[in-house]
Amino acid sequence: MTTTTENPAPTAVRLTAVDAPDQPTVTPELEALYRGFESELLVPLWTEIGNLMPLHPTTRAAAHLWRWDRLVELADRAGHLVPVGRGGERRAIALANPSLGGKPYATPTLWAAIQYLMPGEDAPEHRHTQNAFRFVVEGEGVWTVVEGDPVPMRRGDFLPQAGMHWHAHHNAASTPMAWIDGLDIPLQYDVESQFFDFGRDAISDAERVTPDRSRAERLWGHPGIAPVSQLGSRPGSPLLAYRWEHTDRALDDQLALEREGHGGTVEPGHALVRFTNPTNGADVLPTMRTQFHRVVRGAETTPRRETGSSVYQVFDGSGTVTVGDTSWSVTRGDLFVVPSWQPVSFVSEAGSTDSDSGALDLFQFGDAPVFEKLNLYRSQEDSR
Repeated sequence: MTTTTENPAPTAVRLTAVDAPDQPTVTPELEALYRGFESELLVPLWTEIGNLMPLHPTTRAAAHLWRWDRLVELADRAGHLVPVGRGGERRAIALANPSLGGKPYATPTLWAAIQYLMPGEDAPEHRHTQNAFRFVVEGEGVWTVVEGDPVPMRRGDFLPQAGMHWHAHHNAASTPMAWIDGLDIPLQYDVESQFFDFGRDAISDAERVTPDRSRAERLWGHPGIAPVSQLGSRPGSPLLAYRWEHTDRALDDQLALEREGHGGTVEPGHALVRFTNPTNGADVLPTMRTQFHRVVRGAETTPRRETGSSVYQVFDGSGTVTVGDTSWSVTRGDLFVVPSWQPVSFVSEAGSTDSDSGALDLFQFGDAPVFEKLNLYRSQEDSR
């Protein structure tokens, strides 16, 4: 039998009576009341309302920038020192926001990492409740194998994967390859919902093939066309790869329509597309929103803020990014964090010498779907 005491000691609650506006007068009786609260593990709202219910979101995360060339350099060193098999599970190196106490979190809800696979290597199979994706800023030669379906990964490709799908990777090339991973690890960790299963240590010879298109693409990768045999809404997209040529064309078409005097862009010189689930038109993953921006040379976007946080990667081009009071010059591959309710804006300085599109191209992922489902999402445009 387990016994408990009615008044555990020492108490985790500590209250201090303060002489301040909107606070009760400090008296011996008030001090005694506070000691009573402490002994019973009680906290009165009047001592905490400023922290618990602020006038607008206050974030624990900081705006921060990671340089791609430095990440790749360190990942390559890890590739020669750190095995990719069980134990480490993946050679994934997470971005740690400087304001989150050393946790491997880019933001309080989002996990981002550079993953690195050496020639001929396999990353063993596993699955987890965390929703995930891969985004490729450079290189090719790796296939991710999702539920036995080999999916090629190439520059500009976005590869989503909803939770609890078996997946492994293999590098069929003669050179290493790096990409970024995004997951909702911090969110699931904080709400205590995560599960993880180990799979096979090695994929089969039948899965170690290198098709140009996965089976999922052959079913679902046709714009506006769905396979009748597979109809039915799904929480995560069954399309395992959103190819760069389609993203690139969609962005170019928006800007061409703008030049012709028609609608299509979100603001002058700023094209924006969102990756969606072909079964229901919703976000491609239930907890993460993924988008792609193209900002033409010389254009400056309107500062915009939203509840929830985002991570961006510069896919191509150069420019200046401003998050809150912080500005950076950015180039291909650089990653940066936009904390909740911090305004973000871009100035494109890209051209034909540093961008295939001649524009500043940015991949974005954030946690907006979670906030929308809870009816907590809000956005606002600020004046320049």
